[in-house]
Amino acid sequence: MKKAALILSAILAIAASFAIAPAYEAIVGPTGVLKYNAEKSYGGYTLFSPMIGSKIVYLIDMEGNQVHKWETQYRPGAYAMLLPNGNLLRGGALDNPPCSIGGVGGIVQEIDWDGKVVWEYKLMTPTEVQHHCFARMPNGNTLILAWEFKSISDAIAKGRDPKTIPASVYAGGKRITGFWADFVREVNQKGNTVWEWHSWDHIGKGPNQLDINYKLPEPMGEYYPNFDWTHYNALDYVPETDQVLLNSRSFSETYLVNHKTGTIEWRWGNPSAYGQGRAPSFYDNGDQVLFGSHNATPLSNGNIQIFNNGSERPEGNRSAVVEVDPKTNKVVWEYYTKDSTSFFSFRQGSAQRLPNGNVLVTSANHGHLFEVTPKKEIVWDYVSPISGGKSMCTIEDGDMANGISNMIHRAYRYGIDYTGLQGKDLSKKTSLAEGCPQFYKVFGVK
Repeated sequence: MKKAALILSAILAIAASFAIAPAYEAIVGPTGVLKYNAEKSYGGYTLFSPMIGSKIVYLIDMEGNQVHKWETQYRPGAYAMLLPNGNLLRGGALDNPPCSIGGVGGIVQEIDWDGKVVWEYKLMTPTEVQHHCFARMPNGNTLILAWEFKSISDAIAKGRDPKTIPASVYAGGKRITGFWADFVREVNQKGNTVWEWHSWDHIGKGPNQLDINYKLPEPMGEYYPNFDWTHYNALDYVPETDQVLLNSRSFSETYLVNHKTGTIEWRWGNPSAYGQGRAPSFYDNGDQVLFGSHNATPLSNGNIQIFNNGSERPEGNRSAVVEVDPKTNKVVWEYYTKDSTSFFSFRQGSAQRLPNGNVLVTSANHGHLFEVTPKKEIVWDYVSPISGGKSMCTIEDGDMANGISNMIHRAYRYGIDYTGLQGKDLSKKTSLAEGCPQFYKVFGVK
């Protein structure tokens, strides 16, 4: 016995010397609300659109019950948001788009509480297509994010090194023969264009320009580093400064653009994209902070919040939410889990700052929504049970490989006093996973 005790003591000492830390891992995990601390949560209702096999937008309460839903005409382009007038603003995916880049859509619709389309804007031609994002401005106009086609000869004329351009590649079953460059279009309620900004007009090597030869590492494949050049995936408007906020996944940067002049007035996340700072190496992040980022949003204090996916991060894949002060370029708040496997969204994702200071996070790839306090305490934790219009009590190993996915691109939380919910009947509650146990109740998790 004494010998066994000595052996055990030695094992523990060796483990301690190597700083071995315990980790939680599950092959089968429950869906629905996993944790709910009503005292510390902001509360209210959460809006989300399942990405796979569904055209429904759900509004759920804090216990995961459906209180309203919209059955729409199109597959989700990415997400939906609730306007102050109680209508839904939603992106849709049209059939047969001119390119097959992830996030392609083609239409933005405003849908009233009863499901009637009251406004829509289609943007899909052989050379232009709406993708990912949209933003309703205070003046009632709508900002639309889109791609426009540029030929290989167009890119070479702009300075692209022809030796770095593949003759063509295939993506989503389509042959790609040129570049798809990002642009922003502002339209009024009549659908008339009143302003545009084109990334193609800002090519160069300066701090307020975009390098046509900057590209992702080749292991990303031929498509994304080349023809999907900047891949913007976030769009918002900052009325206090009259700036447009953009985020580039491919450049891993966030930008503020002057709405009047079109000048890029601020950029942050990856200085090596414009020849400044240390680029990442095999094992070192260098001076790059963002990796594959999404959903940059302006905060009321003037700072910018960004969902930092952390994919292809040399120092280890992990997602995080960062708040940066654009006046100092310093990160003033950041959230990530100590065990990186608990929170990592390889692609897509979002973070919404709530009125009480909490943050609602969408870890998109796993349909995982959670609310975290400024002190980094999780006070609401939810896994969507919806995949392909059906509900699942558990998510199991291999579901993604078999085409079963509960992915959510972006979710939004609205308080019980939100203007758009006033006068609405939210009393009818329906379970999204009928017959499934309510984890947070069964286990008494506060």
